[in-house]
Amino acid sequence: MEQLQLIEKVKKIPPAYQQEVEDFIDFILEKKVAKEKKVKRKLGLLKGKLSMDSDFDTPLDDFKDYM
Repeated sequence: MEQLQLIEKVKKIPPAYQQEVEDFIDFILEKKVAKEKKVKRKLGLLKGKLSMDSDFDTPLDDFKDYM
């Protein structure tokens, strides 16, 4: 569909619905821009920055009543 055909169709729409068409076009454009700006995450970015205690698996005293 050519742009002129699209413009002519929009002109035929009642003014109350033209705002909806404009909102939909804005939505599509935002969605496209958001997709283009999406940054891929790098794997292993936090490697070596997190540690876990050696007694991680030992039961906590706070939960003794429930076990």
